[in-house]
Amino acid sequence: MLAPIPRHIIDEAVRRALAEDLGDAGDITTAATVPIHAQAKAVIAARKPGVIAGIDVACATFAAVDESIITRIQFPDGARVKAGDVVAELEGPARGILTAERVALNFLGHLSGVATATAEIAGVISHTKTRLCCTRKTTPGLRALEKYAVRCGGGLNHRFGLYDAVLIKDNHIAASGGVARAVMAARQHAGHMVKIEVEVDTLTQLEEALNAGAHVLLLDNMSPGQLKEAVKIVAGRAVTEASGSITKASAVAIAESGVDLMSVGWITHSAPCLDLGLDFK
Repeated sequence: MLAPIPRHIIDEAVRRALAEDLGDAGDITTAATVPIHAQAKAVIAARKPGVIAGIDVACATFAAVDESIITRIQFPDGARVKAGDVVAELEGPARGILTAERVALNFLGHLSGVATATAEIAGVISHTKTRLCCTRKTTPGLRALEKYAVRCGGGLNHRFGLYDAVLIKDNHIAASGGVARAVMAARQHAGHMVKIEVEVDTLTQLEEALNAGAHVLLLDNMSPGQLKEAVKIVAGRAVTEASGSITKASAVAIAESGVDLMSVGWITHSAPCLDLGLDFK
């Protein structure tokens, strides 16, 4: 069962998005054309197949505009839908539904797109032990929502920010004077509760990081053959994570190398929006 997004995160994201869309004058088109007491029924339907994520955020958007709008969810987050499936039913003031429509669909379409892209890759590697995870390559201000969408699609979350894990990358290594020196400095600074991951692009660096006590090894842009050798060298002494321009086409060979994880940035920063529409009945 998916852990829900904390409510304060949803409310803040919705508040910012509505403020951006409504500005100081509000929805002048709806105010000019729709009678103030008009009531309406509407549905949000999928126009293409995919995995739903963000339905609670969409519902919160309608409620923030007009709390009397009733939403009935037909497909919860994590559910797979076909083209034509009704994801949610709406009933209430027509003005409120129209004003909230675009912001609600922006959240729902984007997050469902992330979940759908995640599910596609997770599906093709499901015969292996490798799990798909996301990165910090997220839309500013939407990271928690996008990482939640990854979970809806069957993926795992990497670190949420710079504050919850150490990830020593190539530039850190260059600036600190080498792999071992960077790892030892991180161990002294971070304390025993914080995991340390090191990005390596050669087997020599891998052995150096492993001997220095790294908990996770980020195997950057290695071929499937190199990944197999890396997994053999590590022999379970650390978590192995493949990274670097992984696509749906290349994911299977990478997963079959035996790595524990593969991290993919495009599932959050470039996933196509899932096509969903709102129509009045």
